[in-house]
Amino acid sequence: MAMAISIPRYTIADLERFPDDGNRYELLDGVLIVTPSPSNAHQIVVNRLQFRLTQAVIVSGDAQVVGPGVIPLPPRTQLEPDILVYPARYAIDSKWEEINEHWLAVEVLSRSSRVYDREFKRDAYIALGVREVWLIDRWAKVVEVSRARGPGNVVEDVLHWRVPRVARVVEISLTDIFAGL
Repeated sequence: MAMAISIPRYTIADLERFPDDGNRYELLDGVLIVTPSPSNAHQIVVNRLQFRLTQAVIVSGDAQVVGPGVIPLPPRTQLEPDILVYPARYAIDSKWEEINEHWLAVEVLSRSSRVYDREFKRDAYIALGVREVWLIDRWAKVVEVSRARGPGNVVEDVLHWRVPRVARVVEISLTDIFAGL
């Protein structure tokens, strides 16, 4: 006879009681996702990409670029992409729950998170209304770009991101992002 397994379901309120121990605690439909602190190489890739995205949108005032960001869907979903881009119309002191338009979510894959990022979080971001998701694979030196659920297009040389509501395309060289890795 098979036995039922009970999987605990958490809420965003529960997350607030978790320790500040360097791990990242996220929720996807009440299921807890825990990943360890990112590696130095992971953070270098995040920093380089965040810098280029910020350069592209800050002067024109089109968007905010943060890392990590938070995309909540109370009470049982709260994801934290490595980089999040959203319209600049939100005040800088807005609470995460008040920001309901997300243009770009970026995840830099790590050994501990690649399955969750690829198999669960990418589609969850799209379902939450994120317009575009990038999965950065620093080992293969490619980026998977998704605008719908399921696998996206693999980019090997230059990322082209069209800033929503603006007739401008941002180009980011992957050679620059992955230099020295």
